[in-house]
Amino acid sequence: MRFETRAIHDGQEPDDLTGAVNVPVYQTSTYRQDAIGKHKGYEYSRTGNPTRAALEKALASIEEGRFGLAFASGVAATIAFFSILKPGDHVVAGDEMYGGSYRLLERIVSKWGVTTTYADVDDPSSFERALQKNTRAIWMETPTNPLLKIVDIKKVVSIARDRRIAVAVDNTFASPYFQKPLLLGADVVVHSTTKYIAGHSDIVGGAVITNNEALYEQIKFYQNAAGAVPGPLDSWLALRGIKTLAIRMREHERNALYLARYLSTHPKVREVYYPRLQKDENFNLAKKQMSGFGGMISFELKGGLSAVERFISNLKLFILAESLGGVESLICYPARMTHASIPEEERLRCGIKDNLVRLSVGIEDKVDLKDDLAHALSFA
Repeated sequence: MRFETRAIHDGQEPDDLTGAVNVPVYQTSTYRQDAIGKHKGYEYSRTGNPTRAALEKALASIEEGRFGLAFASGVAATIAFFSILKPGDHVVAGDEMYGGSYRLLERIVSKWGVTTTYADVDDPSSFERALQKNTRAIWMETPTNPLLKIVDIKKVVSIARDRRIAVAVDNTFASPYFQKPLLLGADVVVHSTTKYIAGHSDIVGGAVITNNEALYEQIKFYQNAAGAVPGPLDSWLALRGIKTLAIRMREHERNALYLARYLSTHPKVREVYYPRLQKDENFNLAKKQMSGFGGMISFELKGGLSAVERFISNLKLFILAESLGGVESLICYPARMTHASIPEEERLRCGIKDNLVRLSVGIEDKVDLKDDLAHALSFA
């Protein structure tokens, strides 16, 4: 079956008991057992819940993986992947990433006795140069947050494969509709389902998907032991979002390309970051490993922070807020919001400047969105 069909049907079969077309919200903490050690597949909702199980099956399907695990947030899913590590292990991570992932590596995972080396995402060979004898995992985003750089997944996988290093890809920006890292050889895919998968800015959630049964068992054990799982209603809302993911992603991309082209010609814009417009290796890689370019745009204003503040304060439709991937358009100032936990020197080295803003382009009318940007830019 093709993506759109699987997104509606896999994991979401009509309820056997009542025939309900939608998966029920099993709002329960525990389950009656017929006898000691004899139950109907569920014992306690931290360990398993039918609504969450449906979501995990659907997540695996849309990423074309065998195993899916749902978590209470994208950060919870990320730390679940890192739970496979032990003291003395080493991680190689792409040097451009969400600030929360950097914070996990530097402030949490480091306390386990695990070290991290950051590889230059502009240079795939830097991942190989960063490897050590004790490297056990490679972590990367592609497209990256917030500069939308593209990392060659196949090339990084080829570096890791013979060394038995687990490769994890944060696929949040692309969504499973536009990119499937497991088909490119990655061992694990991680999502903040808060974003495009749920798609309506009404839940917080995360996911881990893999084809590797051993990794699945390790991470599933952590999921139950640590307990950072989504509730049944959040699981149900994520399931609902999956059903319309394909339609929404096409609209996000259509609007984003329209706005990126407009911004690229505006006299107050210094640089636009959107892979479809960048006729360089970023564009070539995106064309090779993705089926679309997504709904995220970042751009630099020609002025400094004061120009950014004037621009943002005069927007009417774009909402200043954390997060991304909802049907409404959002704007973010990475230096003080999503990437504030990264030291300034490191931020600037990666190109996250004080004049950079990030747009999560929604599915409103594209001309209305352009007019909103044009009005606000006149004040920048």
